Amino acid sequence: MEQEKSAGIVIWLTGMSGAGKSTIARALVARMQTFGRQSLLLDGDVLRNGLNADLGFSEADRTENLRRIAHVAVLFSQAGYVAVTATISPAAEHRERARQIAGKASFVEVFVDTPLDVCEMRDPKGLYKRARRGEIAHFTGLSAPYEPPCAPDVVVRTQHAEITQCVDAIVDYLLRTHRIEPSHVNG
Repeated sequence: MEQEKSAGIVIWLTGMSGAGKSTIARALVARMQTFGRQSLLLDGDVLRNGLNADLGFSEADRTENLRRIAHVAVLFSQAGYVAVTATISPAAEHRERARQIAGKASFVEVFVDTPLDVCEMRDPKGLYKRARRGEIAHFTGLSAPYEPPCAPDVVVRTQHAEITQCVDAIVDYLLRTHRIEPSHVNG
């Protein structure tokens, strides 16, 4: 008897640079394995070095970057994967377009709500320092706006919670909404 294929999911992590999106996304991908779910991370920074290397940071290029990421996430979702994206996606319209591309039933928006001062203090890539020196124009949170989601599915606050707690909050939402089923893999 053929096993029923699990429905795919697109989990869209949004927040400013340094918020903790990629760290949470990596941990979430690992956690999905404990539920027997194939998953992968589509990190905005990594994709900008490959698939989207031809794009800059103009509004049109940012929009195209996120459109491409959404379509790649959907391809994996359609194959039954949990596609976890980690992108700044600063505008509400970017995130809404990604939701439309993925389909509302399989799209989960996670706002990694981290204050600017905490993001700037972390500054893992030195981008805030470079932006403050004028080396990076249109830097989200400083010289370009970040529009916080009005009604995200999940909000995690990395300044108050450990990564494991953030992943737990996302997993709890996925379980409550029946996007994943309780694991029998590890117990």
